[in-house]
Amino acid sequence: MGKTLILGVGNILLSDDGVGVHVVRRLEEVAEFPPEVEVIDGGTKGMDLLHFLEGVSRLIIIDAVETGGPPGTLTRLTGDQVPAYLSIKMSPHEIGLPDMLFAAQLRDIYPEEVVILGVQPATTEVGLDLSPAVAAQVETLVERVFEELKRWGVPFRRRDGPPRPGDESS
Repeated sequence: MGKTLILGVGNILLSDDGVGVHVVRRLEEVAEFPPEVEVIDGGTKGMDLLHFLEGVSRLIIIDAVETGGPPGTLTRLTGDQVPAYLSIKMSPHEIGLPDMLFAAQLRDIYPEEVVILGVQPATTEVGLDLSPAVAAQVETLVERVFEELKRWGVPFRRRDGPPRPGDESS
């Protein structure tokens, strides 16, 4: 089993666009991961993240995902949905993310499994705080990451209270 990368992306200076970064920060507060699981604040680094994909077989990307739905709506994208979604991205980190994944394909380091966990932003205007609708989904996104890890049989340990059924010990 190769490595697992949990990658939060977005610009924390643009309100809800930074939700991915907020989620990975929360993950680091509430859980411990073994060395084969890497949690990265990818911010707006785009192509600069390519080297993190070396040896990664499972990738979770957390991001603001524009679906046209009500603010706070959660989305899970896998398989062919990932390139289709990435082809319509427009902000600076969103341009770099598709390029990074395309470069990973060219270098034959594209992960076997890629999941994007997203939330519909309410605003991406300049601001440091998440909107109430998106802030309310941070803990749910953390739980969704845990669900993906469990599905893949990837170990982790919660710090935020007693072990819960289905949690793995590292």
